[in-house]
Amino acid sequence: MGASQVVTDALREWIVAQAQAGHSAESVLQAMRQSGWRDDVALEAMETTMQAHVATLPGRATVGDPPGPMLRDSRHVVRAHDRDVHVLVRLEQPCLAVFAQVLSAEECAELRALAQGRLSRSETVEVQSGGSEVNAARTSEGMFFERGETELIQRIEARLAALVDWPVDHGEGLQVLRYRPGAEYRPHFDYFDPAQAGSSAILRRGGQRVGTFVLYLNTPEEGGATVFPDAGVTVSPIEGHAVFFGYPRPDPATGTLHGGAPVVQGDKWVATKWLRQQRFD
Repeated sequence: MGASQVVTDALREWIVAQAQAGHSAESVLQAMRQSGWRDDVALEAMETTMQAHVATLPGRATVGDPPGPMLRDSRHVVRAHDRDVHVLVRLEQPCLAVFAQVLSAEECAELRALAQGRLSRSETVEVQSGGSEVNAARTSEGMFFERGETELIQRIEARLAALVDWPVDHGEGLQVLRYRPGAEYRPHFDYFDPAQAGSSAILRRGGQRVGTFVLYLNTPEEGGATVFPDAGVTVSPIEGHAVFFGYPRPDPATGTLHGGAPVVQGDKWVATKWLRQQRFD
């Protein structure tokens, strides 16, 4: 297809349908380029069409907005499904919030116990194939729960979905990690880099990642903070607390570079929840 392409009425209807379904401009344009479109003028017109339509929809202000707490909301306590959650910190750039009392001590203990026998060396995404691999940058042990695997998991997933106004079925399964003394996760981004060969296969299942929860399942004796080097933010790991950060596009400018600082004393247990643009099956 060449420079003579235009946004026809039929194509415009399809673009509008993508916006109504909650797909981001980035994911749609990427799909069009992969299908053979090379006309930048037409692609720009498509993006403009999506942005103009989404402005008329209720809810989020622009296509590609990440899930997240309403940062202009002045409430200090919010009702998240079945539990009152305290808002400790809000940032607009990066889109970040720290919450207290997301999990009870009993829920933290139950998650640790359920995960204990299923832990193995944590892996990261292998960017060329889209598979996974053991990586020296990540020295924790971990496991994944299936979404909705137990009543406890269902309750936590519903709570997190309500907290950031994002569908439960747009989330990956909850991951539990244990960091022993000396273990760390060096700074990284959670989105999938579209420039990497393996990303296209990953994105076919649920689209891009757009938000992350890190929930602290215990309080280590020393170390283990979640650090955001570009934003100059350090979040202490306190049992029952959580940090959420959203990223509307796969770009370092989102300011969401983050890592898990080395644990100095004691073990650190966390649960991680990644949110996707679309339904994740």
